[in-house]
Amino acid sequence: MTPERFSTLTGRYSGLRVAVAGDFCLDRYLEIDPGRTETSLETGLPVHNVVRVRGQPGAAGTILNNLVALGLGTLYPVGFCGDDGEGFELRRALAGMPGVRMDFFVTTGARRTFTYCKPIAIEPGRPPVEFNRLDSKNWTPTPRDIERRLAEGVETLAPQIDALVLLDQVDLADTGVVTRGVLASVNRLVADHPRLPILADSRRGLRGFPPVIFKMNAHELAALTGGAADVADAASVRQAALTLARSHGRPVFVTLAEHGMIGACPDGASYHVPALPLRGDIDIVGAGDAVTANLAAALAAGASVREALELASLAASIVIHQLGTTGTASVAQLRDLHTRSVQGSHLHS
Repeated sequence: MTPERFSTLTGRYSGLRVAVAGDFCLDRYLEIDPGRTETSLETGLPVHNVVRVRGQPGAAGTILNNLVALGLGTLYPVGFCGDDGEGFELRRALAGMPGVRMDFFVTTGARRTFTYCKPIAIEPGRPPVEFNRLDSKNWTPTPRDIERRLAEGVETLAPQIDALVLLDQVDLADTGVVTRGVLASVNRLVADHPRLPILADSRRGLRGFPPVIFKMNAHELAALTGGAADVADAASVRQAALTLARSHGRPVFVTLAEHGMIGACPDGASYHVPALPLRGDIDIVGAGDAVTANLAAALAAGASVREALELASLAASIVIHQLGTTGTASVAQLRDLHTRSVQGSHLHS
């Protein structure tokens, strides 16, 4: 991608309208000072003293964070939170982001707020060390009235937006936002708005999803197609992605960790963009969501599959070098890394 093309695509971001429908959670970081460790008089166990608590939107919220960092014009979160303290914190964080409209975000006493609580040791001069996470989730089906409101939100937004992202983060089907009822609405959108880029990612795999743009890792692709999951065998992954893209008539994007990313098109074209070289310690948390956000923004701006891959690869490289947080990448950061990568001939295969 030339610098001129980079500027053309990213120059369109401020005018884009994108909806993110999915499982918004609160990432709550408990920063622990190991130098203040005590021993409990009652139990004899170590006591880890929390010296700072910080929260930010996670899961689908991480995608939203990245879209905000890219400077997109208007963003619509479609999801829910509980009527609880974590929900108040999550909703406040979402509403405080520039360009975010909360018209289709539901607060309900029938759900608890999906929360990832992350104790993390912070010491000067050392990389952060994350301890065992404490999760709060919903384990019962999403109530029908909530599901209906979410589905109506997606259908209402479709004529107004330039792209829709679906993020299914829950472990148990139909307990989150991307339920069967919401997917039925998305299926209707595919027919009614064939030019609308709809990008889907699910930690449980995309089996049963409508024919939208798929984003997945190699293991998820293998589970869906019955093929190999060797991320180092880019040729086999590329062929499996191409077969899938042809069968459902939409592009397929596959992440290969340190081996880069693959994009396959229904017309038979496919591309492999290698990962950029490491520049120090890394933390891969949030990298996949950064890829999803940058693919969606690029496609909404009119990028080709190859161009979307290149922009997403830049973002992933930036995010993994942000330690102890779920990071984001701005257009300025993307431009700087793109310039250095082109000069070093690292970006193209």
